[in-house]
Order: sequence, then C-alpha cells, then structure tokens
Amino acid sequence: MATTKLADALKLAEDRNLRFVSLQFTDIVGQVKSVQVPMHQLEEAVEHGKWFDGSSIEGFTRIAESDMFLVPDLSTFSPIPWEPGIGPDGKGKLHTGSARVICDVYTPDGDPFPGDPRGVLRRQLDRAKKLGFTLNTGPELEFFLLSRSNGRVEPLPHDAAGYFDLSEDLGTEVRKEMMNALEEFGIRVETAHHEVATGQHEIDFEYADALRTADNAVTFKTTLKAVAASKGLYATFMPKPFFGINGSGMHTHMSLWDDKKGRNAFSDPKDPYGLSDLARSYIAGVLDHARGMIAVLAPLVNSYKRLVPGYEAPVYIGWARINRSALIRIPQSSKGQYNSVRIELRCADPSSNPYLAFAAMLAAGLDGVERKLTPPDPVEENLYHFDAAKLESRKIKQLPGTLREAIDELKADRVIADALGEHIFERFVEAKTEEWDEYRMQVSAWEVDRYLEAF
Repeated sequence: MATTKLADALKLAEDRNLRFVSLQFTDIVGQVKSVQVPMHQLEEAVEHGKWFDGSSIEGFTRIAESDMFLVPDLSTFSPIPWEPGIGPDGKGKLHTGSARVICDVYTPDGDPFPGDPRGVLRRQLDRAKKLGFTLNTGPELEFFLLSRSNGRVEPLPHDAAGYFDLSEDLGTEVRKEMMNALEEFGIRVETAHHEVATGQHEIDFEYADALRTADNAVTFKTTLKAVAASKGLYATFMPKPFFGINGSGMHTHMSLWDDKKGRNAFSDPKDPYGLSDLARSYIAGVLDHARGMIAVLAPLVNSYKRLVPGYEAPVYIGWARINRSALIRIPQSSKGQYNSVRIELRCADPSSNPYLAFAAMLAAGLDGVERKLTPPDPVEENLYHFDAAKLESRKIKQLPGTLREAIDELKADRVIADALGEHIFERFVEAKTEEWDEYRMQVSAWEVDRYLEAF
C-alpha cells in the first residue's frame, strides 16, 4: 500500500476513510515513537515538517536544545491494518481509521539530526553508494508468544510444539493473521513456521535494500505485538526469556549489489563457496569488528544469556558453510542463482535497533573491503566441541560474555564508533552502561536460592 506521492497518499486516505496519521520514528534503543496528527496535517508535515520536543526521547537532545521536526517518507505511508477505516458500525456509519508513515528527524537548522538512527543507516548506505554498491539485507526475527491471564503476561510459552511442528502448534492461526497484517503493510512474507523452542516462532519477509528492510523490521515488531494482543497473547522479542531452551536471534542475510554492473557483487561461480574476493573481504571485516559491534547487535544484559554454547547461538568468531556454530554462515544457493549468494550473520538479536545494527554490519564489512582484508580459513567443525587449547591454536576468538565487556569493546572500535556518529555513540554507551550498572546491583532469585542458607 506504500506510495511516494502526496496526492496518492491523500487519495488512499480518502478512499479508506483514514482520518489520522501516525508519524513514526525510533529512539536509539529501537523503541518506536509516534506523533499522531489529523490526516489534513500530512501535507504540511511533508512540506514543512512537524515540530516536536525531543528532550524526553532516549538518546535525542538535552532540554536546552529540544526542538526538532519530523519529515515523512511517503514511501512508507500505509493504512494500519488493526485500525481500519472502512466498514459501517451498527448505526451505518463508517469507521474512521489511521495510517502510519515513517519519518526522518531534522534539527531546527534543517540538517539531518545526528541522533536519528535511520539517518545513521542512511550515512553508511551513502558511503557504500559512493563505492558503487547497494546493501541488501534479510533478517530472520524470532519471537515468543506468551499467554496472558487477566491482562497480565504469564511467563509461559503459548504452546508445547517444536521445530516445524504442526499438530501441537497453537500459533498457526495467529501467524496467519500476522502474515496478513504484514502483507497489508506492503511487507512481502516468504515463510512462517514454529521454531525450535516451545512457544517460539519465526516469520521471514522478502530480502530488499537495507533501509527498506530496517523500516520493515521496525514495522514487523509493532505489527506482531498488536496482532498477538488482539488474541489475548503477548509477542516478545526478548533474546532469552527462558532458561534451558533456545533464545531468539535476528540472523541477518546480506550481500552487496554492484550498481554499475547490475549484479550481486558477492558472487563468483568459480569459487568453492561461490564467493567473490570482495565478499571474502567483507566477511573478514565483519569478523574483525564482531567484538566491537556486538553491543549494537545484541544490546541487552539479557542478550548475553542467549550467546552461550549449546543453543544454536554463535559464540566463536569464525565462518563456514554448513556449521551453524560459526558467527557467519554461507547459505546454499540454487544452481545458477548467482544473485542469491549471500552471507548470514548469526549473532544479532531482535532487541537491537535495526537501523543501527545494519549500519554497524555495513561499516564493518566495508572496512574489510577498503582494507582488502582476507578472512581466516572456514571452520566446518562444530566449534562447541573445541577446547581452549584448540581454539587458541586455530586463533579463534570469542564474542564478549557480558554487556559490560561488549561496551568496552565498542568504545575501543573506532570504525563502529564513527559509523554510529559521536552523538549516538556517546548516548548509546551512556544508556547501556547505566543498564549494566543497574543489573549488576540486583540480587536474583538464583543467588538467594544458592547462597542464602549455604553461608
């Protein structure tokens, strides 16, 4: 339903009886923020922007410099499926509905706001464009469906099914409604299925350029939460909500498209892995900056409860084709489908801000391309079976084990810090340091159970 022209957007709003529009953007931690205005204000917002106070938005501005304005990107204008504007009520009147449009954030001087996560991704995409490339991405956002009781979320999975199960999968009909809602937003769904853990699911959508994909990922999360709530359930993208079962990842597929040649720049049919030299340098860059960018890709204290051996989450920094314990996997492509060659980065999780995550991934990969780095040899063995001596002999490093360690690595990585920009880098580190400090002072039930009577 997306459109790029104001007249088309207003015509769609009239046809659908859409009386309101939600001007949306994200803060630095990925939370969607919204300013609702009557539809007749859309034209003014497009032409002049819509002012708002950014002083209360996570990572935006100080009180003394709080005025900013939003400019809608009309390519993201779409009716909100669960706020329909058609169909009569019991008195024969049409329901008034709402639309949403994703916005870019600007300063009072008319410059792009350096604290806008969407702008951070745009800057890295512009950098790639100057080199002749477009980044295409496709994330796999896993999530859990939890039960509600008297309006409260119960810490219990909605079902007892497993990977690809059908008979015990209570989420089948819910996923269908989620897919319908996503399609109404213009997000083309490819597959949906039950994941490995009980109550865990995955819905995959079409591979596209990174900005569009990041917009879709943000919309994906809000859509799934809204549909789940309508069914008396709760959809959570928390990385590790339950001990002892798999957590939720955001495995991200990516490739660079050669704009001049009009083909996949990662593809080389003569290579054993189907990878071009450029792809190998991109892989080397991602591996080189994996520790430095993991705080952006896995930004919660809880993220590091997922990044442990034994639950299909990568811990070791390496790459391979069939080895799912590696940080980067090279998915199989159908014979002759050279444009589908891609890499899959498996360490990110769905609590991350997609704009910042994709920007960090691209910055790391382009650094490898510009420096013409060569990746280490692929490791097709199960890395979880390696002892410390073997890891050392193969020079295989590990991801940080805590958010605190990840923050320290981010502060030491100038490539990723520069990609985020000074504004977001400083505020991101500050916010995550506060989160870690708050966490480390808590006394958990595990500690009480283990120590209270023992000492």
